[in-house]
Amino acid sequence: MNFRTAVKDAQGLGSAKDGVHHWWMQRVTAVALVVLVIWFAFSMAAHAGSGYEAMRAWIGSPFTAGVAILLLATGFYHAQLGLQVVLEDYVGNKAIEVASIIAVKFLAAILALTGILAVLSIAFGG
Repeated sequence: MNFRTAVKDAQGLGSAKDGVHHWWMQRVTAVALVVLVIWFAFSMAAHAGSGYEAMRAWIGSPFTAGVAILLLATGFYHAQLGLQVVLEDYVGNKAIEVASIIAVKFLAAILALTGILAVLSIAFGG
């Protein structure tokens, strides 16, 4: 009994050369999000009960605005990476898979941009 796969079945199906990078980005963004979410949680707790103007001044400071933007960008990028893996693993129809991945990437970019613009609007007093 031959347990080897025929070469003709495997030819042309080489590596997409993207898997290791994708895996690393998921891990790097996960570690970054741990730090950023802890910062955000402690910051929110420290400012609990603060008024509107105090919160606006806090988010408007350059450091806070920068870290908030980093949190938004990293969070949506990490979410997009994770959803892409789920779609690749569980969607059987290739056309639906590709369309879904494109939609997820587009939605993540739009939501991240919206959040970033909101932080910038507050930071620059808009």
